[in-house]
Amino acid sequence: MTNLPHPRIGQDIASLSTPLPMIDEARLAGNIARVQSYMNTHGLAFRPHIKTHKIPNLAREQVEAGARGINCQKITEAEVFADAGFEDILITFNILGPEKLERLVALNARISGLKVVADSETTVSGLSKAFSGERPLAVLVECDTGGGRCGVQTPDAAAALAKAIAGAPGLTFAGLLTYPKADTEDAVEAFFSAAIAKLADLDIPCPIVSNGGTPSLFSAHKVKSATEHRAGTYIYNDRSMVRAGHCSLDDCAMFILATVVSRPTEDRAILDAGSKALTSDLLGFSDFGLILDYPDAVITGLSEEHGTVDLSKVTGRRPEIGEKVRVIPNHTCVVSNLFDIMTFHKDGVVTRVEEVAARGLVW
Repeated sequence: MTNLPHPRIGQDIASLSTPLPMIDEARLAGNIARVQSYMNTHGLAFRPHIKTHKIPNLAREQVEAGARGINCQKITEAEVFADAGFEDILITFNILGPEKLERLVALNARISGLKVVADSETTVSGLSKAFSGERPLAVLVECDTGGGRCGVQTPDAAAALAKAIAGAPGLTFAGLLTYPKADTEDAVEAFFSAAIAKLADLDIPCPIVSNGGTPSLFSAHKVKSATEHRAGTYIYNDRSMVRAGHCSLDDCAMFILATVVSRPTEDRAILDAGSKALTSDLLGFSDFGLILDYPDAVITGLSEEHGTVDLSKVTGRRPEIGEKVRVIPNHTCVVSNLFDIMTFHKDGVVTRVEEVAARGLVW
């Protein structure tokens, strides 16, 4: 845990030591409810990705709102959430190598709803060798529907790999999965429907068809073949989600509380939030976050502990040394991985402090 003074329930956030990420309780609850309501309306199962928050209590709030299970990216993340009582866990990453497979076998013996993905016969072969004689492992075929990351490249390849999984000792075929580009629902549906048809020709059932992503989440219903949707960023939202049209600034639950520590010139301020607080992840922006209190100010550069702010376009009052400001990050998920704790507030008063239990974990 951090050695900084620990925020206390009931404390005014203006008195907190910075830099510190803050979560607005009302916006958090609103984001959970809004997305779950959309999924319920369209008959889609919803599987939140915990990479955004890495906090079991927040995943519990998501499941209590109606989500089915959770999505993790690492075995170590899944272990933390299994320790917290979660059973239905999907790990969306190719798992290779003896050390990881050994841990995966142990995890599968602990929980009843573990699922993983594969996009090659090499991955399938390794999984099968590890799980022969053990409780069968559910495996989905990951499909590249245009995202250009992992995934088989064609519906034919998806069907072929599904057949290999179905015939492999220790494994069961659980379905299809993709992480697509935003606003490509037609391409995703075309890939999925073609792959499902080929699976039907092979007499292979396809119980799960899993789509993903927050940016075009509210178009998920256009992928008619999908049975579930996965998303993570929506719970906090960030500057990139505002740009994508997924939400407004009023839906951003996270901001970084930072202090102006220097005003070397009339047009420059320095924050105590650098790359270890705001991240250097630009996500296509030319600057490193939006200062809510001074929206015309521009965070032009980050060193590890310093954020450089250009004030030349700020008219009227400019920030003073010692003043605290709120920064909406470009990418909230990365911020979660930079801090040991997350501080929650309501109307500027601390309501709780949660350990970011799955942060910084290796595979």
